[in-house]
Amino acid sequence: MQQALPVLLLLSWAALSAAFPAASQEDLEVKYAKLAEKYLERFYDLKTTGRPVGRSKHYNPLTKKLQEMQLFFGLEVTGKLDKKTIEMMEKPRCGVHDIGAYETVPKSAAWQKNEITYKIVNFTPDMPQADVESSIKRAFKVWSDVAPLTFTRVYKGDCDIEIKFVTGDHSDNSPFDGPNGVLAHAFQPGPHIGGDTHFDDDETFTTNSQQYNLFLVAAQEFGHALGLHHSSDQGALMYPNYPNTDPDHFRLPQDDIDAIQSLYGKTSNPVQPTGPTTPSECDPNIVFDAVTTLRGELFFFLNRFVLRKHPRGGESDLLFIQTLWPGLPNDIEAAYENPYTGEVLVFKGNKYWTLDGFDLPRGPKSITKLGLPKNVKKIDAAVHVEHLGKTFFFVHNKYYSYDEDRQAMDSGFPKFIAKDFPGMRPKIDALFYYKGLLYFFQESVQYEYNMESRRIQQILKSNSWFGC
Repeated sequence: MQQALPVLLLLSWAALSAAFPAASQEDLEVKYAKLAEKYLERFYDLKTTGRPVGRSKHYNPLTKKLQEMQLFFGLEVTGKLDKKTIEMMEKPRCGVHDIGAYETVPKSAAWQKNEITYKIVNFTPDMPQADVESSIKRAFKVWSDVAPLTFTRVYKGDCDIEIKFVTGDHSDNSPFDGPNGVLAHAFQPGPHIGGDTHFDDDETFTTNSQQYNLFLVAAQEFGHALGLHHSSDQGALMYPNYPNTDPDHFRLPQDDIDAIQSLYGKTSNPVQPTGPTTPSECDPNIVFDAVTTLRGELFFFLNRFVLRKHPRGGESDLLFIQTLWPGLPNDIEAAYENPYTGEVLVFKGNKYWTLDGFDLPRGPKSITKLGLPKNVKKIDAAVHVEHLGKTFFFVHNKYYSYDEDRQAMDSGFPKFIAKDFPGMRPKIDALFYYKGLLYFFQESVQYEYNMESRRIQQILKSNSWFGC
């Protein structure tokens, strides 16, 4: 490899050394230089030998490829290795490269038929055979639900898509790399190996949210087998990295629907399917489901995502909820932090879960355990007011008061929101307490509320915390 790579590493090494203190700087240089080279060669067509004619002697192919990779993943485009770039390179992902002229193969290179056959050659020992078969069938159904495609399993003879569980070098010029790296890969449509899909059997595949859910991995790979490239939309199924999302409530995102329909057309269903879109923090119409503090940071829940933000500035991170808390459901409806215990309670329907930082959630428990009556089926918003030692639960046009010291509801509740919080309307979408003030969220607006004066101090856009 050319000598420019260690130079680039040194330019940002102070930050990296702080982020990874366990190893010496020299060891880290070697480790991450190798990681970057291998990653960019595999997924961004990095060539480390030769030099284009007419270029400067200082030409460095790594810089350009790092910039391509950073641009694709929405990172700061510096052409240098930094903490977030390395973290992205270490995430488990699909083995298909990220670069491509289009989001799909040309229409002429897609399958020129709508009835596709597949064969499962062997099975992983991680799961019962029936679970593998149902996961594969469900993964194909993701695509047949939104496009005029049918998938038929065959047991012998020729087929369009051959499915195998293999390890290491398996004779297709794309060897697997062991646990927690490349999970699977698939070939674009065509004869012979075209469409074939291989899963790395050094990984652990499951039917739940633990390790790697086979249905989620297979659904993305079959997208490749049908002619889709990777998408830079973080919420898309065809995003390169493993989607830490709830497999039991998976819906194909709109980005993927648009891509597959561009190749094969729309389904004949009179009601055309639609899917979720990936939120943008600066969308003026963004509506948050719940907001809470956690150890000095702010967490904004919306659909299957959470936006993580430090209130004093810096970039925010958009993450799947299950990336931080596997086992937690999507569409959280309320959340609050208890500063005495350091725990966060999150609510959906008539259940709540307890988060101790980023450990696995405990629960669910019924909200009746908190003293709420059985006729309360869901909580709209919740907040803990530190100087009062009270937690308020907002339900429609009323609210309840919970005493954290006594761990019991206060008498005389519920009370009307409009009476005790003049100027506020029901229903509250989200709410949190910060530096002595309450922040009520209703649709795309938030109200900064002073409890001492019982007045709204100012009205802001919901996403003002992100500098929008």
